[in-house]
Amino acid sequence: MTRGAAQTHRLRLLLPGDPRTATGGYLYDRHMAEGLRALAWQVDVICLDASFPAPTVEALEQADRTLALLEDDALVLIDGLALGAMPEVAQRHAQRLRLIALVHHPLALETGLNAARMQWLEHAERAALKAVRRVVVTSPETAATLGHYAVRPADIQVVEPGTDAAPLARHRGGADSGNAATGLSLLCVATLSRRKGHDLLFAALSGLRDRNWHLTCVGSPDLDPATAAQLQTQRQELGLAARITLSGSISGAALQRVYRDSDVFILPSRYEGYGMAVAEALTHGLPVIATRTGAIARLVPDTAGLIVPPDDAQALRAALEQMLDDRELRGRLGDGAWRTRTGLRSWAQAARELSAVLQDLDTP
Repeated sequence: MTRGAAQTHRLRLLLPGDPRTATGGYLYDRHMAEGLRALAWQVDVICLDASFPAPTVEALEQADRTLALLEDDALVLIDGLALGAMPEVAQRHAQRLRLIALVHHPLALETGLNAARMQWLEHAERAALKAVRRVVVTSPETAATLGHYAVRPADIQVVEPGTDAAPLARHRGGADSGNAATGLSLLCVATLSRRKGHDLLFAALSGLRDRNWHLTCVGSPDLDPATAAQLQTQRQELGLAARITLSGSISGAALQRVYRDSDVFILPSRYEGYGMAVAEALTHGLPVIATRTGAIARLVPDTAGLIVPPDDAQALRAALEQMLDDRELRGRLGDGAWRTRTGLRSWAQAARELSAVLQDLDTP
């Protein structure tokens, strides 16, 4: 087939469900699509069924039809949330299409899966990754995990997320942080799922109720309704309903205002591939408490935050106690966060890196 100039910069981006979904993975996908378009790529976002990564039979049939309708040699980037759960579909089209995987983190590493489900996902994703010509990951740490999936290092390209310029948090550290009514404003931005560790955060804060603080949790309850319901119950049982706000999903200017009005950012995840919300907090100059998982320890130097082991409520409580009690520490770490942001890449830079990867594959 002769490939015309009009197709030289055309990409099909396949995502499960609504591309506007408020998670870090979908935010990354949206920024990459926008950035590639600014670089003269034609990017067609194609929505697969929302049931992935536990696809119905109908979802797999729809994905198969979607790929079958694409012309030979089409360049196709498939989000790993779908790709890892459709190995047979990917393999049927592997020779005819130029398939690329976008892996935010391996599906089997999601917290809360039973052993049988973990084993199935690992086997499925391993088979699916054999069908692609390149694997794009969002951190070197995620790239390292793919050795277990028999992916050659030469076939992996790291394209880390970017950040947008952001104003300095209004109450960042120092004597002006907090207010008399609610105390320090703590912020956690994460989907209400077990992997994000809200239960650990609530438990840690329950032992610090004598301090003056208020926690706002921004994140959708819809992707893991069972965990969201458990968190509502836990908040009530601990007597913290008035001190913990579950605000649901917030985006755009409203989310920027929440960052701006906060004093400390907390991400107690059990596992992360990268940690985009942490990078966002740093751009606002917020001191960070987070767990040592994914790229977080690399993102947050000891001059900008406190890093604790994942799944350790006692260590998390100690870090919270230190941050709540030491105003000078908050100010110093806030200054460090503000300085750290200068080393974070922009979304435009991230899109240029992805464009280079795609152009390398988009050849006759």
